[in-house]
Amino acid sequence: MVKRVYEHKSGAVSGFTKTYGCKRLVYYECHKNMDSAINREKQIKSGSRKKKIELIEKMNPKWNDLYEEIV
Repeated sequence: MVKRVYEHKSGAVSGFTKTYGCKRLVYYECHKNMDSAINREKQIKSGSRKKKIELIEKMNPKWNDLYEEIV
């Protein structure tokens, strides 16, 4: 997980985070296996923006960068 977050923060990976300059990790979840993680990601992506913001603010109300927390 740390490697993937670093790649996104540094802009080494093409995609949404590089295109829009997203550099802060404000939310994350740990899963036991890849299938579980992918299913959860699809569930979150299908939700409304309001629900995503509520999810972030429940875990991280100040929207701090959580990268150091996972390193």
